[in-house]
Amino acid sequence: MAIGSAVAPATTGSAAPKKITPSGVGGVKLGKTYIQLRREDLVRKIQKGCPLGGPNTRSARLKAPLTGSVNFTLSNPRKVTAITIRAGARARGVGIGAKIPAIKTAFPKAKVNHDTDETFGITLVTVPKSGGGRLSFAVDTTTKRTTLIGVPGIPFCE
Repeated sequence: MAIGSAVAPATTGSAAPKKITPSGVGGVKLGKTYIQLRREDLVRKIQKGCPLGGPNTRSARLKAPLTGSVNFTLSNPRKVTAITIRAGARARGVGIGAKIPAIKTAFPKAKVNHDTDETFGITLVTVPKSGGGRLSFAVDTTTKRTTLIGVPGIPFCE
């Protein structure tokens, strides 16, 4: 009878980045309900959302290792309509801090839109469904680096 020792794998101190896809990020998927996300311990307590969206808007912050937020539908059951990522995830290897050429390399059909440059200080890079999914990257006009990633887009509330 052979006896082996069980050795736990080494930990590096930080979790691998979650995968961003057109359907969501990690376990946070478009269409999931707030209750499902809370049961899976993926989001914090629901709170009021953007005041410009009306009195029924709701959102919740993501829990570690993700940083960002989730927007929900206006009525119950509250379902995910948009996910905004600030850290902890990558789409085809492209994450926060990436520059436009890296986004275009990973998503050749991505479109660069400078309409938001002056108003919001970001350049939007959108990936169409035919180009790998509905995703958006917000690239800071000063640093030229990605600051937000949105699934399916980046909601604006200013």
